[in-house]
Amino acid sequence: METFTVDKDIKAFYVTASSFPDGIKDAHEKLHSMVPFSRNRKYLGISRPEGGGGIVYRAAATELEPGEFDKLKLESLVLKKGKYAAVDIHDYMKDLTAIGHTFNEILEREDLDPQGYCVEWYTSDKDVKCMIRLAE
Repeated sequence: METFTVDKDIKAFYVTASSFPDGIKDAHEKLHSMVPFSRNRKYLGISRPEGGGGIVYRAAATELEPGEFDKLKLESLVLKKGKYAAVDIHDYMKDLTAIGHTFNEILEREDLDPQGYCVEWYTSDKDVKCMIRLAE
């Protein structure tokens, strides 16, 4: 596990999954059907328990230019800059359960931001960085 620094806030536009974990794939497919692919864009999975219920999962992407997604009417949220506990998973498609296991490992830490999200940052078509913001 490493400490990874996010230098500036990340505004992410998202599609909310209908359920967790079953709706994750559909949410990503819907997002990718709306947002043009670019290697310069960040693609994310963002989740946390909300509203006293279960986990809410969002498939998300960043804009390349401000206002790029205005016509899509997507909701957005901001991932705060700061230090994150992070673990890289290589070839994640070989074992999708590794993502959940990795977050369970990170969630054992006592120094996490209580308002932080579990963030999957898809750094390539094979690799994902699993991270949770640390408390300040």
